[in-house]
Amino acid sequence: MEERTKPDALYAEPVKRRKIYVRIPEGAEIYSMCEHSFRDLAGEAHAVRKVHGTCLVNTVVLSKYIEQIYG
Repeated sequence: MEERTKPDALYAEPVKRRKIYVRIPEGAEIYSMCEHSFRDLAGEAHAVRKVHGTCLVNTVVLSKYIEQIYG
């Protein structure tokens, strides 16, 4: 009996889920910006949250802000 082959799509790597909250250095790398510019832009978008002294940026809010203002 001939063995059936499955489409390559079934064996593809699973898509990585995008993080909602990122730290400043990681977000700057994701958006290809320097950290200072990223921090300023996140502040303008009101996307910064402080959790136990750590600044986290909501990438969903930031992306919507960029699309509205610059898009």
